[in-house]
Amino acid sequence: MVQELEAYRGELIRYCYRMLGAYAEAEDAVQETLVRAWRNAEGFEGRSSLRSWVYRIATHVCLDALAAGKRRALPMDLSGPADGATPPGAPADDVLWIDPLPGTDPGAAAEAAESVRLAFVAALQHLPPKQRATLILRDVLGFSAREVADLHGSTVVSVNSALQRARATLADRREGADGLGSPAPEGVRRALAERYASAFSRYDTEELKLLLHVDATLSLPPYAKWMRGVTDIESWLAGPAVGCRGSRLVPTVANGSPAFGQYRPCTDGTGYEPWALQVVEFSGDRIASISAFRDTARLFPLFDLPERLSGETGLGVPV
Repeated sequence: MVQELEAYRGELIRYCYRMLGAYAEAEDAVQETLVRAWRNAEGFEGRSSLRSWVYRIATHVCLDALAAGKRRALPMDLSGPADGATPPGAPADDVLWIDPLPGTDPGAAAEAAESVRLAFVAALQHLPPKQRATLILRDVLGFSAREVADLHGSTVVSVNSALQRARATLADRREGADGLGSPAPEGVRRALAERYASAFSRYDTEELKLLLHVDATLSLPPYAKWMRGVTDIESWLAGPAVGCRGSRLVPTVANGSPAFGQYRPCTDGTGYEPWALQVVEFSGDRIASISAFRDTARLFPLFDLPERLSGETGLGVPV
């Protein structure tokens, strides 16, 4: 039983991450789920599948965690876009931010990639917790209405009603948000990511402009500031962010998308220091969003990124 339960750990982390919006909380929720499952293994009577049973436990753990919690967000959930030529101001330390998710297969199908996109995870946080669970279980994980009804201790009618309301809420948010459409196929993402890394490392703003969707966004958690559109992103790169010139990017994967540990040149010329975890998401043949998470002390170890780069290191895309 222990080995069978452990086999679900990876998918449970992704489920709890979608529910809670934070990787560390998802890990804690999964650990609590497995502990409860191990303790109550004798009570599993086989009336449902083991997967349904363990997801029932995970859902209850997440609902308990959300009962008194504050909704997590991305900067675009808090305010309108800002002028790219102005500094970001002070960090919004009172906000619970959506965290990036380490890994997940960048070669997954478009539907699977969409289900862990930062914008999708942020949109889920606007749903009431039970509607959130219902939508993820039905539309992402493929549970039947009967399985979800049994999991919630409700009826198929109530599950279908909750699913309809959740879908309508997400559709409204998508229509009022970027409207950029579906994520790009894996091969396109890989090629665009390579072009982006090369252009950013050269700080070639003209090439970066060509890669950006006309309505692309750039956000900077834990700062509330975010920008939309090529003009403001270019103003940001040429103005407040000009210190990023000469950076090296070390590739990784976050939320099923290409991501990079960004290292800026040290002022004393001894190497490169951590600056941001960039998560780059794509739509069609353009970059749809860049999220630059600045909490490198916490995030870089999660993504197995070095503490710093020496001047001689071969890591990262060179200038």
